[in-house]
Order: sequence, then structure tokens, then C-alpha cells
Amino acid sequence: MAIAIDRREFLKVSVAAGGALALEFALPASATPAAGAAVDVAQSFAGEGPEVTHWIVIHPDDRVVIRVARSEMGQGSMTGLAQLVAEDLGCDWNKVSTEFASPNEHIKRKRIWGSMSTGGSAGVRTSQEYLRKSGAAAREMLVAAAAQQWNVSASECTVKNGVIIHGKHRTTFGKVAAAASKMEAPKEPAVRDPGDWTIAGQPKHRLDIPDKVRGKPVFGVDVVLPNMLMASIVQCPVFLGKVKSVDTSAIENSRGVKGAVKGDDFVAVVADNWWRANQAAKKLKIEWDEGQYAKASDETIMASFREGLDAKDLASAQKVGDGAAALAGAARVIEAEYSSPYLSHATMEPMTATAWFRDDGTLDVWTSTQNAEASIATAAETAGLALEKVEVHKALLGGGFGRRGAPQDYVKQAVIIAKQFPGKPVKMIWSREEDMQHGFYRPASLVRMKAGLDAQGNLVAFHSVVACPSILALLRPEAIKNGVDFSAVRTLSDAPYTVPNVQCDYAMRNGHVPVGFWRAPGLQNAYYRECFLDEVAHAVGKDPVEFRLAMLKPGDKNRGVLEAVAKAANWGSPLPAGVYRGVAVSDGFGSYTAMVAEASVKDGELQVHRLVFAIDSGYVVNPDACRAQAEGNAVFNLGQLFEKHTIKDGRIAESNFHDFPLPRMPITPRVETVLVPTGGFWGGHGEPGALCVMPSVMNAVFAATGKRIRSLPLKDGDLKA
Repeated sequence: MAIAIDRREFLKVSVAAGGALALEFALPASATPAAGAAVDVAQSFAGEGPEVTHWIVIHPDDRVVIRVARSEMGQGSMTGLAQLVAEDLGCDWNKVSTEFASPNEHIKRKRIWGSMSTGGSAGVRTSQEYLRKSGAAAREMLVAAAAQQWNVSASECTVKNGVIIHGKHRTTFGKVAAAASKMEAPKEPAVRDPGDWTIAGQPKHRLDIPDKVRGKPVFGVDVVLPNMLMASIVQCPVFLGKVKSVDTSAIENSRGVKGAVKGDDFVAVVADNWWRANQAAKKLKIEWDEGQYAKASDETIMASFREGLDAKDLASAQKVGDGAAALAGAARVIEAEYSSPYLSHATMEPMTATAWFRDDGTLDVWTSTQNAEASIATAAETAGLALEKVEVHKALLGGGFGRRGAPQDYVKQAVIIAKQFPGKPVKMIWSREEDMQHGFYRPASLVRMKAGLDAQGNLVAFHSVVACPSILALLRPEAIKNGVDFSAVRTLSDAPYTVPNVQCDYAMRNGHVPVGFWRAPGLQNAYYRECFLDEVAHAVGKDPVEFRLAMLKPGDKNRGVLEAVAKAANWGSPLPAGVYRGVAVSDGFGSYTAMVAEASVKDGELQVHRLVFAIDSGYVVNPDACRAQAEGNAVFNLGQLFEKHTIKDGRIAESNFHDFPLPRMPITPRVETVLVPTGGFWGGHGEPGALCVMPSVMNAVFAATGKRIRSLPLKDGDLKA
């Protein structure tokens, strides 16, 4: 089958959808049942039951397989997305299972499954409409097939738990699925009102948990294939450096070693098992060309940021009123600078991919990816093959957090390595050290904020300047508008508060450290803004909750979640001795959130006891999954208390969990989630829960100690009296 799409163009477009941003494609008409065209493939590509719509396969025994185009990395996407389809299908939930849609079939069928990117908390909110319509279309087709057999009107039939009913007639989905699959999909299928949901909106148990308990699912590192070889990789320690030369003489007679592969900026050793490959890789004598950034450091990077704060004619991300005049005429001006370091994603499963150049000229890749389209495009581009000759087999992810939305490096490397061993599958796994020191990091940043207050202590002007690298400049430069990367200024440039004079400027300061989407891009700006506003509230003697409420209009959804969280946390009531509260508000990724933290500081040691979190996401597809996301966000983001990457001699100094520690059980607080969906819109849950964690905790720290922490992570002595 000839595909009318240029491989290079597909690579650019598909990679742009990767990462943790809502940079979604417009869904082509052919991807929705409302397009009106009958499906042209009646059988599942898995070779099983008939395909009623491209999302739904129904077996004769009434088992329903719902295809999922997004990735599953523990967030519950496979269950939530299946709930949306099953709700409008009207099937028996107990007979539902899921499978990943094939990226190869996706290409051949002109991107029929829409976006295969998972990021920006966009899985449900950007695909819910066409998923619901697909379920509704299949239901109407199944009913039409049954009505045709009975010679009755389809409008007189009802559906309940996968059974179609008309008077005395009864039949099941499985018995009419084959006939339904031959029908044309309705142009405007009727979806159910959320008020009538019985599957969606309910706390259904996740479909993947039973198999995970039994150890059945396959993650990228679990792939095992016949005659498989293993590869371990060594990359230039300085970003943008190259391989100058490599001496492999020390490993030429090593047991099990099959050879070495030299890339532009890496060398890989291939062996019959990974340990042998890894030990041999350590013996290589590699001379690196470290390039112009060999002496880069935290100090040089921060100097660049500071120069940006003071630069003239900066790009403006937001300008309302006349901030300069308002600040000049303010009764009082408060100013502060905040900063945060580079952070890696530190996923439990390091980067990995398996590539197999088959004898028939096709290529198969198995990988843990947040973006199957970017993965297949990268593999095809690297191999020099047409897209239809490549298949990417999606595995479950042992953590993503945005890192696996940019598969351009690890998938490319696996294909380059496997190309030297045609006919044999080669699985490449990065060591923990390689994974820690060669990521796409959350950008370090430095921000200066100024608040102008009138004589009554009201905020009349707010000016912020953000200096940091641009993620979009690296991964999607065409998305930069007027010199502004919106992901770098979000939360500061789109604050919900009503302030008459607001200005947000951006100083783009790109260096050599690769940056990428880290869970909730722009997250650090919520810490900066909400802690600074807390400073302002305390400076004028106002309660932090009341200070914020005064700047949020009645009916504002930010106001709604703030009122909900204050009530749930019993804000203002007495606490146990030594325990203090902090509050934060932030919207993002389609949702509105607020959080209250309760914490204590004793002998310089911080203990977070309780986090109360409120979220308005419009609709909630699975309440249990949403609460789990909030709890996961709390733990993940508390890591910012002690995580930091240091740049020294052009490279990341930290190498493993001994010097980049992750949160552990003793620091985990109780998390209480208050779901306050108001309907009418679709927000996310994977990242909004991250926004308020650090600012609410740091505001509680101030309440406990009187100290403002304007730079993360916490350092020894920061909290001592």
C-alpha cells in the first residue's frame, strides 16, 4: 500500500505532538464515526472478532475489545478511555478488555485513531468526543443489525449491558457484530448525557491491575524475542559532544561480545546478555570531542539567566494596563527572585527499545513510548524505510512524566545499533547512569517578580520576568510566537487573579543542556507565583486565602476550588501544636486546582502531614483514578524538596539515586482529594495535581518558620532556627 505522506514531514509533525503539552492534531474526518463512511477493514488486525468501528472489536461470545491509541504509564488511561467508549456502546463492562491500536495500521489507514501522543493531561479531554461518538455509532449499528433480523424498527429497540431488546426478542452484541460491521456508520450518533452515565463517571477498577498483580504485562525492558542480542550504550558526557575515536581492543575477545557500534555521539556494545555488554562498554577507550560547552557550569548558566532578567526589549508574554506606571505610583512595592534547578524524570524504567530488521525488509520496534507516532517516524527515518514497512509495538511504560514523549534519541539509537545486526532483534537498555545524565531535563529558571500595592494593601500591579531555556525551541520551534515559549511563562502569563496592571516578560536563554516536558511543564512558575503572592499577603497583614479570594471574581472556577479546599481543610481552625498551613491556587491543563498543606518543622527537619487537594475538571471519568493521580502527584513533586541536577564541566554531575534521591515512604503525607466537577468542559488530571504541591508546602514552611524558601531544593540549614 502506498502512503501519501512524506516521512520527514511526518517525523516533524508527529514529534511535535510528543511530550507533556496539549499540542494535539486536528482529528481527520476519517477518524470519527460521524464521517459516515463504512469501515473498510471488517476484521481486527489482531485476527480476531469483527471490527464494528475502528475502536471496537466484538467477539461472538460477547467479549468487547476496545482499542486505545494513547499510552499507559500507570495513570489509568486504558481504563478511563475504555469507560468512555463502553458507556455509549452500552456493553457489559465485565466483558471489556483493551488493546493498543497498531501504529502501522494507523499509518496505513490515514491516521484513523487520531493522536497517539500521551501528554499534557490530554488523553481524555482531547479524545473524549470522538471516543464517545465511536461507542454510540457502534451501538446504533448493532441495534440496526438486530432490528433488520427481526424486521422491526431500530428506534423501538433498547440496549442494556450488551443485550438488545425488542418485545420478546433478545440478542447479544456478539451475535450481531459481524452483520453490524458491514453497515455504514451513522453520521451523527447520539451520545449519552453525563447525567445518565453508568460506566463513565464511576470508580471502576482499573483493567490493567489484575495482570500487573500477576506480573503478566510486558514493559519495554521485559521484551524477549528469539535469538535476541543486548546492547549497552555510552554517550558523550558533555551534551552536544561527539565521538572522536574509540579503541575496542580491550573487548575483542570478551565472552559473549558480538561487536561495537559507533554513532555520532555514542558507542554501544552488543553481547548475548546485557551485563556482558555493559561491562565491556566500561572497558572501551573513547576519546570525546566535548565541544564548546566543556566548561559550562551552574555558575555560567545562572549568569546567563541573570543577564536575561536585566536585558532590555524582552519578549512580552502578557501586558495589561501600564505596569511600569502603576509600580512607579504604588504606595508600596515588593520584589523577590525565585529559582529552581534542572531536574531529570528519573523514571524507574530507564530508556529502552528493541529493534529487529527482518529478512523481508521490514523493521519491528518494541518500546515504552508516550508517542507511538513519533517513535514510528523516528524509526523509519533512521532506517531509511517507508513508514508502512515499520511497526512499533507499544509496551507499558515504567514511568514517563514527559520523558518518553521525546523518543528521538533512544529509538534512533536502537535502530542504528540493530541495523548492524540484520536478522536479529537487539534490545538496547540504558544504564541508570546514562539515563540520569542524558535526559531532556526540566529547565532551570530564574524569575523576578514585583508587586505594586495601593494604600489599602490591594494588588494594583504585577510584573514578572522569566529567564530560562525554551523547550519549544528544541522540540517544536514553529510553536514559538513573538519570541515567547508559552510553556516557559505559563502560570505567570495567564494568572487568574484580577489585577489592573500586569506584565510578564520572557528572556529566552538557551544553553547546551537538552530540555523537555517534565510533568506539568511550567510547574515551577506556580511555585514562584503562589509563594510570592503569599509574601505579599503576609506583608500587608492579610489572610492568604482571603487575599486570593478578593482577586477572584464570583463564578470563577479558581474561586470555586479555593473555597472548596479551604472548607475541606477547615482553614483557619486550630491545628496541633507545631503544625502550620499553607495554600496555593493554580489552573492548568484544562482544570482548576487548589491545595492546602499542613506541615511542621522540628530541629530543621520538614514533615508534611497532610495535603488537601481540590480540582474542577468539568467531568470526572473515573473518580478513583483521579484520586490516585492526585496522590501520585503529591509524592512525585515532593521530590523537589531535595532533587537537583548540577552542571559541572559541561555535564550532569549526579549519576544515580544516591545523589539524586527520590521521595520515599517516610515523607509521604496523607492526601485528601476533593472532586468538584462543575460540568461543561473537559479538564485533565495527570498534571494539574502537580501545580500546587510545592507552593502550598513552602507557604506552610513559612508559616512554621518565618523563612521564605525562594530557591529549591532545600539545603542543609535552610529550616534551622
